[in-house]
Amino acid sequence: MMKLMRILPFARSLIDLAVKEGDIVVDATVGNGHDTLYLAKRVGEYGHVFGFDIQAQAIENTTKRLHEHHIETRVTLVQASHAELDAHIPPEYKGRITGAMFNLGYLPGGDKQIVTKPNSTIAAIEQLLDIMAPEGIIVLVIYHGHPEGAIERDALLQYVSTIDQQRAHVIRYEFMNQINHPPFIVAIEKR
Repeated sequence: MMKLMRILPFARSLIDLAVKEGDIVVDATVGNGHDTLYLAKRVGEYGHVFGFDIQAQAIENTTKRLHEHHIETRVTLVQASHAELDAHIPPEYKGRITGAMFNLGYLPGGDKQIVTKPNSTIAAIEQLLDIMAPEGIIVLVIYHGHPEGAIERDALLQYVSTIDQQRAHVIRYEFMNQINHPPFIVAIEKR
């Protein structure tokens, strides 16, 4: 039994610090809908989730998962890159977003050739920092055990280390002695 929190529970614990019922949040990579469902439950009946994915399969899988739980009305799913999130979030929600989650890499069970890219991820983070509420938290779970993932990891770490500390606080949480490139977290709290 381990007392240190594993990566995915830690990611959710960070979101729990920032997001409460009635809030507006973003799932930047909906994938199979696990985080989308978690966020939709977290924001409750009066909150809202904006979910993004470039793959139709991800939107379909997530729609099905939300429907099974009867909470699809709390979520707007957009088949587009998270780099375009600013264009898809209505103006009345800007300044009110308290949390955002990214699971970087490829769709589990999907086409492993389709992966998140550093330029679009960085563009999405930049947009979120502009439109989030103060103390809003962005959580990135970085899967880097594949060649494209390693490239994205390096670009992201370089980028986040240059974010002005007057703009945001940035942390990294990882297990340093595990084999096979375990995922790790970078979290950004807007000031």
